Amino acid sequence: MPGNYKIISWNVNGLRAAMKKGFLELLLEQKFDIIGIQETKASPDKLPREAKNIPGYHKYFVSAERKGYSGVGLFSREKPLNIETGMGIEEFDSEGRFIRADYEDFTLMNIYFPNGKASKERLDYKMAFYDAFLEYANALRAEGKKLVICGDVNTAHKEIDLARPKDNEKVSGFLQEERAWMDQFLDAGYIDTFRMFNQEDKNYTWWSMRTRARERNVGWRLDYFFVSENMKENVKSASILSEIMGSDHCPVELELEF
Repeated sequence: MPGNYKIISWNVNGLRAAMKKGFLELLLEQKFDIIGIQETKASPDKLPREAKNIPGYHKYFVSAERKGYSGVGLFSREKPLNIETGMGIEEFDSEGRFIRADYEDFTLMNIYFPNGKASKERLDYKMAFYDAFLEYANALRAEGKKLVICGDVNTAHKEIDLARPKDNEKVSGFLQEERAWMDQFLDAGYIDTFRMFNQEDKNYTWWSMRTRARERNVGWRLDYFFVSENMKENVKSASILSEIMGSDHCPVELELEF
């Protein structure tokens, strides 16, 4: 791999649908080094053949036991030293939300965090997933690993991170306990890379498709790149690629320099 890494993370809201909307062309045109995608909504046997045969990339997919649900994927120009497809906890791993790739310079985790809107049970599941993930990440850091964490976290951290904070205080994705976990996570030694470079509002990564919210930029910032503090000096830039269409989310990008 080169001294610089260009990485994107994108909730594609269905890989088959994204392929029809130019996902493959985007990959080949931009020459990203690593692409993490979430919500593939496809088991390995249902993945588009083109997605499994993109020239120049090693491909890894994790799917949920439930058909057409969740799922994550990773495309990497360099073959990772090691791939892990779960945190070792069956109740979470069965939903196909986690893939980890170890490289020489860092470990990347691409995660589709649960959504808690459906019920109290799903909110409890989401919070338990958060806690298990933080414990897992801290264990890797204790081994001295440098971490890059990307994905759809399904929570807007602060009022600046969504267009209508007051209207959503009692909605999962902006509940006090979800935001408190984000505080806990950052306090534990992780950095929200986008906020290293941009402290302004109106920067969102998800918009409801029902209300033409994207046209009006009534959105939420739900997609993130985090790094462990021992990676801070390697972060060259972090940005939101809001001009890229094809999903109700847009991609986020991280550039690393070694």
